[in-house]
Amino acid sequence: MDIGIKAEDRKNIAHGLSRLLADTYTLYLKTHYFHWNVTGPMFNTLHLMFETQYTELALAVDAVAERIRALDVYAPGTYSQFAKLSSIPESKNVPNAKQMIKELVEGHEAVCRTARSVFPAADKADDEATADLLTQRLQLHEKTAWMLRSMLEKD
Repeated sequence: MDIGIKAEDRKNIAHGLSRLLADTYTLYLKTHYFHWNVTGPMFNTLHLMFETQYTELALAVDAVAERIRALDVYAPGTYSQFAKLSSIPESKNVPNAKQMIKELVEGHEAVCRTARSVFPAADKADDEATADLLTQRLQLHEKTAWMLRSMLEKD
């Protein structure tokens, strides 16, 4: 394979993207879990918001995994692989709506940190495609974290 990125650089980038994939999938799963189980006066708002968010995350998982494959590296795809790679903790129980929002803010912020950590490897290899993907992911996760965080602010 010769796409202008050395094999070692492709492996390093793919490793970072694998961590991003694991975080994205874990956040997808958590968001879907909260969508199913949210209760309280904000039920309808949160139920619909979480559905929009997990739908977007499902598409993101595919985009990240396909970028890993485009680098000629196999993408992780099992729960055990994701558990080892993800920086986002599972929820231990069904939290109340406000705690769900807090956990999702933390999850989106974690994805931002993971995405940012991949830039040096992508930049070193002049991998603009990965940098573009990371930029797109950052924009979405930062915006989503802001929107969720705004729901927690006091009047």
